[in-house]
Amino acid sequence: MAGWPALLVRERPRPDAVRNRPDAWWLAVATVCFGAFMGQLDASIVTLTYGSLRARFHAPLAGVEWVSLAYLITLVALLVPVGRLADARGRKLFYLYGFVVFTAASAACGLAPSLGALIAFRVVQAAGAAMLQANSVALVATSAPRERMRTALGVQAAAQALGLALGPTVGAALVATAGWRWVFGINVPIGVVALVGGHFLLPRTRSRNPVPAFDWQGLGWLSVATTSLLLGVSAASGLRLPPPAVAALFAVAVASAVAFVLRQRRAPVPLLDLGLLRLPSVAPGLLGALSGYLVLFGPLVLVPVVLERAGGSELLTGLVVSALPAGFAAAATGAERILPRSVADRGRCLLGALAAAGALAGMLLAPVTPGWTAALLGLLGLGLGVFTPANNTLIMRAFPVAASGTGGGLVNMTRGLGTALGVALVTLALHLAPATAAGPSAHHAVTVLLAAAAVMVLAAWLSPRGTSRPRRPPRAAPGGGRTAA
Repeated sequence: MAGWPALLVRERPRPDAVRNRPDAWWLAVATVCFGAFMGQLDASIVTLTYGSLRARFHAPLAGVEWVSLAYLITLVALLVPVGRLADARGRKLFYLYGFVVFTAASAACGLAPSLGALIAFRVVQAAGAAMLQANSVALVATSAPRERMRTALGVQAAAQALGLALGPTVGAALVATAGWRWVFGINVPIGVVALVGGHFLLPRTRSRNPVPAFDWQGLGWLSVATTSLLLGVSAASGLRLPPPAVAALFAVAVASAVAFVLRQRRAPVPLLDLGLLRLPSVAPGLLGALSGYLVLFGPLVLVPVVLERAGGSELLTGLVVSALPAGFAAAATGAERILPRSVADRGRCLLGALAAAGALAGMLLAPVTPGWTAALLGLLGLGLGVFTPANNTLIMRAFPVAASGTGGGLVNMTRGLGTALGVALVTLALHLAPATAAGPSAHHAVTVLLAAAAVMVLAAWLSPRGTSRPRRPPRAAPGGGRTAA
């Protein structure tokens, strides 16, 4: 293929002036941070629109939450297959197309005429986000020198946290002034800048892992399992479905999950190589990632609902909620300088998980006031900011270089599932909680989050001691050779 069509299907090299710079890998990491920032800004900013969407479309909280859940379900289902395809076709190519899809869908969300249309556009937006997130960790891990990987992943985590930190404040300000539609429109200029930067600053894929066939059946079972699970939790938290239908959804989720595992064991080219889960640090690391993002996103749903029903303004709520991702950002960027180098990744995971659990235990005892809530959310963010980069480093160092996209897709799939469960389980806990003068009690939801933090501690404890070494990349198959950066 020659001429302009080649621009659509081939990765373009960076200019020589960029590629030959000693800090070229930092430029690549900075570019990836645009996508990390954009995805998390969108995730946290949307929770501040729930009140406006309920009023605008006359929908219950359990219906409006599907603006988030539809996005997350699609994201979870696509992250691993997109990561596999990116390993084969080129991570830079998929990353740039992800910006195109995400930015266009964001503009459509801002123009949505109904709640159903908004949810449909969020599904398209999630497809673009999957192309970004499935490759973000892999691009950082393959661009940075091995000895700087934890630092680079910490910077990427900080960019995510910055998006989370700005989301509540920016979202509250936009909803209160310009309206909820601009919550989605703000993604458009960021996406355009990131697309241009990615074209010139991201390296081409150095090693590829060709996929001879795609496991569509496995993708189908995975999609049915995640959708049924989250729909069942949402139905239990207020959607108008009869109890037998709710029970049937959970049964379908379990059966589909079993079918997915059996399919992966028998498929000649599985969607997910289950053998990768036996690599050191991978299984406990993924469990920790899921629990960590459940703990991170649960309060982003819980706190606005509780403070709003207690009479707090939208702007005050946004400022209080921002303490969580602000603490995350501070720890993700500062822990590398403050903590001694002798504290290995496993020790950092334990330290961060214990701090997060302590903050949530404090929430069960402290009064629900803006001051106490902000302080405890800040401590929770600090713990998660220490835990997440170290946990991601343990996972990515265990994967072969040629499977970095698959590894990154797995990390982000567990993140997405943790985020979705954070939204769904907190909504369920609020629905089941006994009412008080200011609305439902928050203790049920905080207890759920504390249990997830306990799983983080367990996952860190189960991680092997020492640092795992990355395996050598397999020899390239015919036609899948090395490409220049």
